[in-house]
Amino acid sequence: MGEDQAVEAGFEGWPASLAGFPLGQWIADNRRFYARGDLGADRVAQLEKLGMVWSHFGVAWEEGLAAARGWAAEAGHLLAPTGRHLQRVTGWGIWLKNQRAAARKAAEVEQRRAEGLLVGSVVGALSDERREQLEEIDPSWCPAWPVEWQRAFHLVRRHLEAGGALPTSPGRVVHQGEDLGRWVRSVRYGWDKLTGVQQWLCERFLGITPAGEDEKPKPHRSQADQWAMNYAAAEQYYEREGHLRVPRKHIERIVGQDQEERQHKLGAWVGNQRSRAATLTPERVELLSAIGMRWT
Repeated sequence: MGEDQAVEAGFEGWPASLAGFPLGQWIADNRRFYARGDLGADRVAQLEKLGMVWSHFGVAWEEGLAAARGWAAEAGHLLAPTGRHLQRVTGWGIWLKNQRAAARKAAEVEQRRAEGLLVGSVVGALSDERREQLEEIDPSWCPAWPVEWQRAFHLVRRHLEAGGALPTSPGRVVHQGEDLGRWVRSVRYGWDKLTGVQQWLCERFLGITPAGEDEKPKPHRSQADQWAMNYAAAEQYYEREGHLRVPRKHIERIVGQDQEERQHKLGAWVGNQRSRAATLTPERVELLSAIGMRWT
């Protein structure tokens, strides 16, 4: 029941004599009477039939709930982004984030009660009634994992239900600003980092399976790792040849700890180390000298 929505004079069924009626003040008075128990039950029932909200906190909740319904009606879910750009557009991003925090606190309270522990203050915990109201809009509104993950899952599912194929490459299918192919790839590559429930959801509803080791990108190696691998190739060459006079175009093949064979352009690398001798650390100079490096 909005306080700032007084009915204009001349509206059908509304007497012109009530055009200046202080409706906002009248509602505030009735809330005050209700709070101290001075409002009769029949009047309480009449006002509630009109949609009366008895507290300012209740007004804020109803406004937020209405915005949530509006968002869900347009987007198909209640998993809106919570970044600053969203708050500027809808004005309720913070509200929704706060409700999730309140739901988590309520869950913590229930867990402590179940374990027989001291509960303490329950201020800020979401009531069962309010949680149910949000679940009626979207059952997945407060996932146990990041909202961003659940939103992408929902959008991929809708894409499949609309007859689309599972997107597997970035940049080809984008809905509501989400690159669905990029998300699917991240799920497949990071399968072991998902919870069991997330894995089940992806398999059951999206048909996603984990990527094989041969599909995953090679891990990024630091410069220190790359130097160490090239040094291992140089050491292998030295042990076999007895010197480090490597032809410029020589390729050294070496099997790493992962049992994968790699090719190293050892001749070029040794030449580069020699030309950069002044910038090498003393430790690296010592290591190379120990396997026959000629610096001049």
